[in-house]
Amino acid sequence: MAATPAAAIASPLSSFTIRSPIPSLSFFFPKPSKFFSLRRSFHSLSFASKASYIDTSFLDDLNSGEDIVFDPPTPPERFIPPPSFDDGPDEAEDEIAAAYEELYGPAYSGVSVLGNDVYVMDSKVKRTSAFGKVKKEKARDGFDERVVQVRRVTKVVKGGKQLHFRAIVVVGDKQGRVGYLTFPHRSEGDYGAAMVMLRPAAPGTGVIAGGAVRIVLEMAGVENALGKQLGSKNALNNARAAVVAVQKMKQFQEVAEERGIPMEELWK
Repeated sequence: MAATPAAAIASPLSSFTIRSPIPSLSFFFPKPSKFFSLRRSFHSLSFASKASYIDTSFLDDLNSGEDIVFDPPTPPERFIPPPSFDDGPDEAEDEIAAAYEELYGPAYSGVSVLGNDVYVMDSKVKRTSAFGKVKKEKARDGFDERVVQVRRVTKVVKGGKQLHFRAIVVVGDKQGRVGYLTFPHRSEGDYGAAMVMLRPAAPGTGVIAGGAVRIVLEMAGVENALGKQLGSKNALNNARAAVVAVQKMKQFQEVAEERGIPMEELWK
């Protein structure tokens, strides 16, 4: 009677099997359908190595420590060797400068050896900025320019507002002959509501003026002068008034010729 329960428990366990949750390796590595022989593959590799064999027996008699003397071939008939670079005469400095100017243009000294226009040749040279764009060089005509004032001008039209810019620029060559580095006498000029007063100054004073008057005098080449703006503060009218005041000035010789007297009489 005691063996009956044990047999009853063992009977269902006889058909029970324990399986692992991890699949077998045969799932990842399937069985090969064909088998190959390692002996046959080894014979094929040895045959390929024999086919790539290169004969180097001619290098056995070569001595690595011995210097090999180069034996050039005989030159053909009527062969004339070219002259050596060092055998020719030395070039003169003018010839070197002329050759340099033909390739790169005139040197920084500003003197053309070939007699060309330095400013025209310099303008043909393309200069690039850091980003590779070609810089627009201003014309080398000997004139300098200074900006006096830049203002925005807005015009109301039917479609809206139009924005423009007005720039007042003074241009000069700094070689204007107005007296001897200063004005010969006092002068005043007016344009519209603006009025400018100019006075001569002693050497070393410099240009004492402000606004547009100072820029006009510097562009004219004046080194010692006094200037003052009277009336309107308009920059454009003050610049025009300064030009009018300079144009009114006359040299002592011109005044003597107009009066019909010798120049010495003006100093009495």
